[in-house]
Amino acid sequence: MILAAMGVSFASCHDLDLTPLSQGSSESWYSNENEIRMSVNNFYKIDFWGQDGDDNHDWSDDGMRRQEPSEIERGVLNGQSGIVSTLWNNQYKLIARTNTVLESVDRAIENGANPAKINQYIGETKFARAVAYFKLVSRFGDVPLILTNINIEEGLTKGRTPKADVIKQIYQDFDDAIELLPTTTSGEVRATKGAAMAYKARASLYLGDFSVAAKAAKDCMDLGVYSLHPDFGEFFHASTRKSPERIFAIPRSIELDQYVGSYLAQNVLPRTRGGWMAKCPSWALLASFTCTDGLPVDESPLFDCHDPFKNRDPRLSETIIPFGSVFLGVVFDPNPYTTQVMNYNTGSMVSNTDSHGVAEYASFNSLGWKKGVDESWTQNGYKTENDLIDMRYADVLLMYAEAKIELNEIDQSVIDAMNEVRARAYGVDKSDTDNYPEFTILPQAKMRTQLRVERRMEFANENRRFSDIMRWRIADQVYTNEYAHPRDVAKQKKNVDDDNWFWPCNPEIDENGIPTFEHMAATGCVDLMSKRNWDDRQYLWPIPTNEVLINKNMKQNPGY
Repeated sequence: MILAAMGVSFASCHDLDLTPLSQGSSESWYSNENEIRMSVNNFYKIDFWGQDGDDNHDWSDDGMRRQEPSEIERGVLNGQSGIVSTLWNNQYKLIARTNTVLESVDRAIENGANPAKINQYIGETKFARAVAYFKLVSRFGDVPLILTNINIEEGLTKGRTPKADVIKQIYQDFDDAIELLPTTTSGEVRATKGAAMAYKARASLYLGDFSVAAKAAKDCMDLGVYSLHPDFGEFFHASTRKSPERIFAIPRSIELDQYVGSYLAQNVLPRTRGGWMAKCPSWALLASFTCTDGLPVDESPLFDCHDPFKNRDPRLSETIIPFGSVFLGVVFDPNPYTTQVMNYNTGSMVSNTDSHGVAEYASFNSLGWKKGVDESWTQNGYKTENDLIDMRYADVLLMYAEAKIELNEIDQSVIDAMNEVRARAYGVDKSDTDNYPEFTILPQAKMRTQLRVERRMEFANENRRFSDIMRWRIADQVYTNEYAHPRDVAKQKKNVDDDNWFWPCNPEIDENGIPTFEHMAATGCVDLMSKRNWDDRQYLWPIPTNEVLINKNMKQNPGY
């Protein structure tokens, strides 16, 4: 809605003697409160809030696109990679726009703009710039710190600023935003005081400043504005537009031409509902969810490798489509012998194109995404309008807990934060410990593992996992051999006949909560995919090649 309003307001003038408003010239713009507001609105453009994944790949080990690993997984990321230049260019484009607003607000005040509203817009501007620089330093390390408008000549000689100096500016911008932003807004989706606190917590946690992270997260919690949505699965549906769990989100609307295109939707949807199911959850994710006793699958007596959805954390069945369940009105069953399934939308049996026994290009590993997918995805030409939820209260709770664990300050407040998230998954209050597996105070190493597993279960398919892998420095363990269910139908049927479906044995879980499948492959029931080749140099991304070529002061990161 914001972008649509801007599109109308910035319509070019036809009088050639006037500066076209579509250009937003600094000589004719920023002269009143409305123009400042419209300029700040542009900071909410969805391109500036891109996440750790693209239309083809989940960059983490949570998902896969058939047997095609991403360039990150293959260890071939370079300065000409599209994901590298896109992140760099979009964030510096945002930074340039924030700098322009900050240098121009005095003009609006001189012309009688309301100082209180201008201060709010300054807060939004500082918030946007802080997030942009955080994204840059977390991927590239040292980056040019630019706080004023510069010309092309200056830009061509600008070198990289030490990361520590950029981080100081990030924290200062967040603190300024916290001071200036309102606690709540009404009628519009805008940055708030809580959003600035939450993003400061995320930035400082990812950068290893655990004391700063703990305080920022606690400050957000103490606002008393946010709480968890009662229903975990419902929270992610396109129809859930308002929730006390939302802290910062970018709205989408098909009516206003802001939506996710059919390519993504059909890549995710089951074939029985017109999709391709080319993008799917990984086996590693399926194995990562704990059982209802709180134990991992290789320790819990409740786990049944032949029925992997049984006795599992409820978030699993809200994240990955359970076998035999009715999803979008059709039974989902990848069993190779199940050639027909019931379509309850029509009341008739239909060909089971989600089984390799019927369709060669059914889900590569027999799994499908459920989280966030609802009936609306099959309508409007497969356009989807799920809002981009970039910060929610569950993240604040778990960031607080993680920061305190890393500080080895594990107390009841840590346990309460983690239990609040887990209890919601089970649909009970955290005090109802008889009906969910509660956390208790344990040694730091054990608490760290539990926290990391909890984050993976809670944020699957929300593009949080890749950043977690990077900051925990566990990529060398994550990006190893991957296994997928054999696509050969005869072998699949033999597994069913030999009672080796869905898995022949339990996966094993390491000390970081990462599943391994070597012993499963040794049974001969599971086929090995192509080996992935992680390279440690990718903990820092390369500076875009064109930046290095045109600027002698722009030095490349090691290994590229």
